[in-house]
Amino acid sequence: MDNILCDELLQEIFMKLPPSSSSSVSLVSKRWLYLFRSSRTSLSLRLLPRFSDIASLSSLLSDHSSLSSLSLFLSSDSASADSAVSDYVLAVVSSRCSRLRALRFMSGPVSLSSLNSLSTACTCLTSLCINLPRPVSLRWVLSFPSLRELAITWPSSGGQEIDPSNQFEVWESDETVAELGLQSLCLVGIRRDDWGAGWLWRSCKNLKKLRLQSCQGIGGPYSSFVQCLRNLEEIELRTCRSVVDGVLLHLAENCQFLNSLLVYDGGSRDGLLHFFFHCRSNLQKLDLRLPLDLNNDHLSAMAANIRGLSSLRLQNCCLVTGEGLKLLGTSMASCGLEELALINCDVVERESGLLATLGQQLRQLRKLDLSHNELLLDKEFISMSVSCTHLSDLKLRGCKGLTNAAMISVVRSCKFLENVDIMHCGGIESEAVEVFVEKSPKLRRINVEENKLSNAAKMWASNRCIEVVY
Repeated sequence: MDNILCDELLQEIFMKLPPSSSSSVSLVSKRWLYLFRSSRTSLSLRLLPRFSDIASLSSLLSDHSSLSSLSLFLSSDSASADSAVSDYVLAVVSSRCSRLRALRFMSGPVSLSSLNSLSTACTCLTSLCINLPRPVSLRWVLSFPSLRELAITWPSSGGQEIDPSNQFEVWESDETVAELGLQSLCLVGIRRDDWGAGWLWRSCKNLKKLRLQSCQGIGGPYSSFVQCLRNLEEIELRTCRSVVDGVLLHLAENCQFLNSLLVYDGGSRDGLLHFFFHCRSNLQKLDLRLPLDLNNDHLSAMAANIRGLSSLRLQNCCLVTGEGLKLLGTSMASCGLEELALINCDVVERESGLLATLGQQLRQLRKLDLSHNELLLDKEFISMSVSCTHLSDLKLRGCKGLTNAAMISVVRSCKFLENVDIMHCGGIESEAVEVFVEKSPKLRRINVEENKLSNAAKMWASNRCIEVVY
């Protein structure tokens, strides 16, 4: 049989194998190992910054001649922080992977000369994730005309302090603006004294998604920043307390197509209120993790001005009350909210009857996440689940107060469930898990501890192709 199958046919078969089966292919013969490697289009590697690992990288990449996506991680010790090591590894990638379309290179900062070499070798690169040194310099992006997704991380500390006035003169005095094709941009670690991103903001006219993380500034004046907001659809602000007010202000005034907003760990009450009252776009997805910044005033503003939400996710929001959530639920009853997450929100445990009211208001819910509400009881959860009969995705991870009764109720009420997470729910036992797996007609995936799966439950899961994640 091995002689009958030609190389091209074997490679086509290998490309269609699931990951669980493909790992054993290389053990059959040297021919299969060679064909398997040459047919792979995606590869993820973690290297130690030692000579033997780096020396073997060139040979390994040569064997994977069809790679279009590569993730490469250098372990984070003192050697891997050496820019020379990172530059050498990137040079190997440039020389061996000319077909790359996506590169995620997580290591110490790489030099701009290495990026120029990469752009010459990998002309089809559309996605790049890289670490860079300071000062912030971004004109090299022009060397990647096909780039659509870009993620850059700068070191969080160390390096020489830069005089922001000097950088402003260097970068902002040049009015030349390029037309970049970037649609997704992620910037991590911009400091207050970094002023090298103004040109990039002015050149990103087609930006759809923006993510800022651990940023104390935006790398330039807001007059440049607003020029990338015209077509923006999604924005994520993670641990950016210093700039979140300014960003939200300009989002409210300049974004007409924004449909998704995420703000984690850093905001201000006034900035959020201004955004909710003056937002000009049809916001559809809202994800907030603001333990000390979100309160009922914000929920009231959302209820009054944001009517098209399809997804609302709140995490660790300890200042909101049941009154605010019920008001929000009333306003969203007619808009067809499909996803609701109240993760580690003590109001769920604190106010009796809240979940029952939300369930009656939001009968069209498809996804419900009540994870890490450790004191949530059966009575409160069941009172909501009996109304949410269209659920397809349910997450109860870490809800230690729930018992078998909660799962039996779900089996009776929620006939469309496909994905369920009941990890770390100590009160839910193997008997209830067995009944749930057997009686849920559309179940496709369940997250549960292995010791809660009886032999019968494993049989049902196997026969019905249900994925079990431990």
